[in-house]
Amino acid sequence: MPIKTPRELFVQMLSNVRQGTERATKLVQEFAQNVQDQDIKEALEARIFVSQKILDTVDQVFKIIGEQPVKVSGRLFDAVAEEFRSELAEIQTPQVRNLYVLAKANQVLHLRIAEYRSLVAAADLSGHFAVGVLLETCLADKLVFVERTHRLLQHLTASKMAEKISARSVA
Repeated sequence: MPIKTPRELFVQMLSNVRQGTERATKLVQEFAQNVQDQDIKEALEARIFVSQKILDTVDQVFKIIGEQPVKVSGRLFDAVAEEFRSELAEIQTPQVRNLYVLAKANQVLHLRIAEYRSLVAAADLSGHFAVGVLLETCLADKLVFVERTHRLLQHLTASKMAEKISARSVA
């Protein structure tokens, strides 16, 4: 579908975010099934819960602007998902799998953060204050998850280093 107006571009981008959120939620469910660490599993399950709230918020944005989501290709997301599955299949060690899952989750999140920032800017330009507020709450949720994932990675790394130090002290 050719895009001719800023509004059509906004609807296209918002549709992409909505569809991406649905697909990312399914991928995060897949991530959660492939980790052994309970902390990581719980963090991913929390992300799934928050994603439903984000979908509801995006649906409210569509309602406010009087539009419906349009169909988008999603090819980029499909490529990321396929890469995740093939690379994960090659990783044998549970700890390395956990780190890989967190790294891929972060990669997908950073893509979404960029999209939300663009949508917030577009909402501001169009004068849709309520739309900007709703989209910023979605952005905030994404930023919080990135920060929490970063902390979880630090915790995992610190725990592993403590184990190595302990093992060397005993030897």
